Amino acid sequence: MTSVSTVLETEEHTALRAAVAALGRRYGRDYLTRVVREGAHPDALWADAAKLGYLGVNLPEEYGGGGGGIDELSLVLEELGAAGCPLLMMVVSPAICGTVIARFGTEEQKRRWLPGLADGSRTMAFGITEPDAGSNSHRITTTARRDPATGDWLLTGRKVFISGVDIADATLVVGRTEDARTGRLKPCLFIVDRDAPGFTRRPIEMELKAAEKQFELVLDDVRLPADALVGDEDAGLLQLFAGLNPERIMTAAFSLGMGRYALARAVEYAKERAVWKTPIGAHQAIAHPLAQCHVDLELASLMTRKAARLYDAGDDVAAGEAANMAKLAAADACVRAVDQAVHTLGGNGLTAEYGLASLIVASRVARIAPVSREMILNYVSHQTLGLPKSY
Repeated sequence: MTSVSTVLETEEHTALRAAVAALGRRYGRDYLTRVVREGAHPDALWADAAKLGYLGVNLPEEYGGGGGGIDELSLVLEELGAAGCPLLMMVVSPAICGTVIARFGTEEQKRRWLPGLADGSRTMAFGITEPDAGSNSHRITTTARRDPATGDWLLTGRKVFISGVDIADATLVVGRTEDARTGRLKPCLFIVDRDAPGFTRRPIEMELKAAEKQFELVLDDVRLPADALVGDEDAGLLQLFAGLNPERIMTAAFSLGMGRYALARAVEYAKERAVWKTPIGAHQAIAHPLAQCHVDLELASLMTRKAARLYDAGDDVAAGEAANMAKLAAADACVRAVDQAVHTLGGNGLTAEYGLASLIVASRVARIAPVSREMILNYVSHQTLGLPKSY
């Protein structure tokens, strides 16, 4: 099912979509389902995507990347998702962590991390969510303080729902440091190696069955060298949102891919399944909801492209608004597409054979993470419409 938005894309983007789609078809939903059932990781797909240059397409060429942007990386994730085999760690490792280090890291940090993130040989997790903070980043309690004797940082706190820590070489952790001038805490980002003393993880049992596991992290006076700090200590919010906007765009791409996959399965079924004289897809009660799902996905796709291009153009403010809108629109469109796909197949939609029922839970993730749709509506009402806050 060709996306109308491809009309607005360059020949290079169209070719990238086609190439990634071909890779996705080689693996598909059955591959990912098997990996999850075996408790393994999609290492083969990750390696092939890396070999073809897809994982680092957004990273600078001088560090082994493709020299593109989030626009290109989001296309890769969407097409893998449309083939039924999205790679969630793409959202975290090259999109969030790779972008933050490329934009704000020291030369040493770039040389140490970017080539590995680009070729897939290294991965990095991202730790921001805390059990008591929810969507309020100002309540983050993970704190970093200087050891006056050595200049090292000591990082203490807890994080929850952190993806892929078990396979990551390090975690980019959002902590807070005290501003010497005001005494207030400000956000800062630290690279914490997986084997750092005092850094422990505990798996969180999830109803969602995915290859990427979720973890609670405990940081108990984790000692970090001075150069573990990424970027300027006084530019925390700017650096933080440099990672969060790509996260929202990539989450939108993840949702678009899943929604397209579910819709394609439903359309295929509706064309062939006949209960009376004609295929069920001939009946408007089936056809119109599927057509509406396609419209919704197309509209969300256009906003995702807008958000990615604004971000890649360096317009962080406009990209922030568009990325939030894209994430909300794509997540809602995905949930509706999955629900309608399952409904179209009836009882078959709940069987393992057709592989759609598991998407009911998976499709809900993007409505909740990395930020809830309610907080996005708060953002739009306050930042875009200028309405007063209730909190």
